[in-house]
Amino acid sequence: MARVSTETTPATGRAAAEFWFDPLCPWAWMTSRWMGHVQQVRDVDVTWSVMSLSVLNEGREDLPEKYRELMDAGWGPVRVVVAARHTLGDDIVKPLYDALGKHIHHREEDYDTAIAGALADLDLPAELAEAARSDEHDDELRASHQRAIDLVGDDVGTPVVAVDGVAFFGPVVTPAPKGEAAGLLWDGCLLLARTPGFYELKRSRTQGPIFDTEG
Repeated sequence: MARVSTETTPATGRAAAEFWFDPLCPWAWMTSRWMGHVQQVRDVDVTWSVMSLSVLNEGREDLPEKYRELMDAGWGPVRVVVAARHTLGDDIVKPLYDALGKHIHHREEDYDTAIAGALADLDLPAELAEAARSDEHDDELRASHQRAIDLVGDDVGTPVVAVDGVAFFGPVVTPAPKGEAAGLLWDGCLLLARTPGFYELKRSRTQGPIFDTEG
């Protein structure tokens, strides 16, 4: 975990969090579903931002071939999110992420199909899909990604969450807790964030993501 400047908003008493995601990451998707449940039971405002596993793994020569292919294709969805944000503003980021996640992780569509479907779901311009193969907004993507890495360090992936002055990777959890269980996990994250000198708590994963059929 790393110290950052995101803290409780004094005027409202609500926590202010920032959540960095890559649309292709199933674990970030799971954590984002948990974050949505947290917002139903705790006073927290969330800013949704992008990072990229393709950027994170850029230039690495030790990647297995199948993972390298995934990283090459993985530029597409996150580029489309950045292009939509650039064109339509911050408020489109979370709805587009939600739509992409349902197509990618629940319907298991290829990225081109998922992008087209997500844009159609939200009645967004179909031409935004062209951003998937364009580097026009890569500087913006890289800047958002680097901001997350600067906060939390190099040896992480997605998601990254910043809250109460601390940035951390995760939590990695499946299935996504709901209701008060989601709130209690959030409370635990805050407790760890407020513990001076705390950096890591981890165990091996024994199962893959369990997606809620409701998304």
